[in-house]
Amino acid sequence: MTPLVVALVLCAAVLHASWNALLRGQSDQLWSVTVMSFAATATAVPAVLLLPLPAAPSWPFLALSGVLQVAYSAFLVFAYQHAELGQVYPMVRGAVPLLVTLGAAAFAAEHLSTPALSGIVLVSLGIMSLALGKGRAHPKAVAAALANSLIIATYTVTDGMGARLSGGSFTYVTWIFLIYGVLMPAAFVAVRRKLVVPWRARETRMALAGGLIQLVTYGTVIWALTMAPIGPVSALRETSIVFAAVIGRIFLSEPLTARRLGACVVIAAGAACLGYLA
Repeated sequence: MTPLVVALVLCAAVLHASWNALLRGQSDQLWSVTVMSFAATATAVPAVLLLPLPAAPSWPFLALSGVLQVAYSAFLVFAYQHAELGQVYPMVRGAVPLLVTLGAAAFAAEHLSTPALSGIVLVSLGIMSLALGKGRAHPKAVAAALANSLIIATYTVTDGMGARLSGGSFTYVTWIFLIYGVLMPAAFVAVRRKLVVPWRARETRMALAGGLIQLVTYGTVIWALTMAPIGPVSALRETSIVFAAVIGRIFLSEPLTARRLGACVVIAAGAACLGYLA
């Protein structure tokens, strides 16, 4: 990877941890993540009007991905209601490459190399350290975080297949933003009956800023994947696990014990071992 790609992926890692911290710090997290989706809609609408429709074979993948994105947001909110950023975030991010590697071994007969086995052990130990023992995360948060990892792995595969069938990756991503931006407010209304957005309120501005950060992060990583091998980019991306622990300590006053920081470093190292396999 070139220095530019490394620098931008590291920036994306910091930004991803930052918007998660912003969401964790909000009083009404479901409302906040819904308002964040407005940034996706505002970005997608002009592009949808200018770009051709995705190819028909990709439409089922678009629909499934949109539903999975809403499920991801809902589980993330649930997890943050029961545990801290420094506990939830490493479990969500660290388990994704773990699940993908195990899935590839189980269903695609891929051989587990020594780095893969090392990565599985490290990620598993790190997650268990956060989920068990003194200062452990709430069981509901652990369950939601691990469920979210499965959702992320599923929509990653769904998007990979759908983008190839769409006729253009940028068109596909634009429609994902649009579908998510419609489904997320609809889901909120289904649960809360009414969505009120005080546009001049500080929390609204914070949520919209978080949505823009989310978009920039996603776009940066997608660009990096076109400029460098997937494995190293993915591994570097998982440094956000450590950044989340530090951000949680500085801005959310979460405890950063040696045990928690060590678990985050172990998970990030395991994700790096798994990421460099690609």
